[in-house]
Amino acid sequence: MSAPTRTLALRVIELACCAPSVLNTQPWRWRVVDDATIDLYADRQRQLQVSDPSGRNLAISCGAALHHGFVAAQALSLTPTIELMPSPDDKDHLARLTLAPGVPTGEACESLQALQTRRTDRRRFTSWPIPDARLAQLAEAATPWGARAIPLTDVSTRHRAEQLVESAMSAQASDARYAEEQVTWIGRSRVDGIPMAHAAPHAPDLPSIRPNRFASDAEAASAAEAAARVVDSSDGLLAICSADDDQLAWLRAGETLSAVWLQATRDGLSIVPLSQVIEVDETREALHEDVFDGMARPQVLMRVGWLESTRTSLRRTPRRPVAEVLED
Repeated sequence: MSAPTRTLALRVIELACCAPSVLNTQPWRWRVVDDATIDLYADRQRQLQVSDPSGRNLAISCGAALHHGFVAAQALSLTPTIELMPSPDDKDHLARLTLAPGVPTGEACESLQALQTRRTDRRRFTSWPIPDARLAQLAEAATPWGARAIPLTDVSTRHRAEQLVESAMSAQASDARYAEEQVTWIGRSRVDGIPMAHAAPHAPDLPSIRPNRFASDAEAASAAEAAARVVDSSDGLLAICSADDDQLAWLRAGETLSAVWLQATRDGLSIVPLSQVIEVDETREALHEDVFDGMARPQVLMRVGWLESTRTSLRRTPRRPVAEVLED
C-alpha cells in the first residue's frame, strides 16, 4: 500500500500522457494541487479549429488521458476517484483525480502493461475474422465508464457506416483548410504531432494501408481497392455512443475509448479510430439517424482486427515531457 506523494502524482501524469489524442495534439494541462489531488484542464491552444471547432475530439482525448491516469494510479498502489467537470464556472477544468492509498491488483498491472504497449497501427489487419462474440465481449469493457460500446455486425449497418466514412473522407479531402491543418501536425516536432514514418509508410507497406487522414494522393490511390472491400473484410466495427452530446458526454466517451482500447490490447487486438465520420457534421448526423435510429449519439467509430504477428511493431508516437504539460 502506497500513500500519495508528489512523486507518484507526477508518475501518474506521465503515464496518463501515453493516451491517444487526435493528431497526437496532446491537448491537456495538469496541475498537482497537493500530493493526493491532480486537476486536468483543456489546452485550447492545441484544439484543432478546422476539424474540431466544438472541442469534441479535444475532450475525448482528455477523457482517454484521464482513464489512463486512473489505470496508472491503480497499478501504483493507489486508489483513484474521478470527478468530472468539478468547476461549473470553468469549462476548461475537465476533471479532478483524487488519490488515496490502495493495493495493486493483477488486473491493474495487466492494464498498465497494455497502456505502455498500446499503439495506433494503421496498417491493414490480417484476414482473420473477429467473431461477433469477441466483439461483444470487448464492448463490455465500456460498461463502467458512462458510454456504450456498440458492435456493428449487421451487414447493411456496416455498409452504411462505411459509406459515411468514405463520404466524410471525401468532404475533408476537398477542404483546403482541413488539409493545411493536417500538414501542420505531421512531422511537427520530436514531442508531439504525427511522425513522418507514421503518416507516410514505406512503399512496401502501401498495399496493406487503408485510406487514412494522413495519406497522400498516391497512397490514397494505392489503397482505393482496399477501401472498396471494407464491408466484406474481417474487420470488426465498434462505435462508442452516448445519450447526450455535450462536453461531459465527450469526456465519458474518451474514458470509454481508453478502457476498450486497453482491453483490446490485452486481448491481442488492434484498434484504429475512424475519426473523420464524426468530425463532419453531416456524416455524424447521418450515422446517428441511419445507423443508430436516432437513439444514440456516436462519439467514436473504430475498426478492430488482428495485426500480423510477424510485422514489425511501430514506435510509440512522441510525447511531451511532464514539465511541459504541468501548471503551477
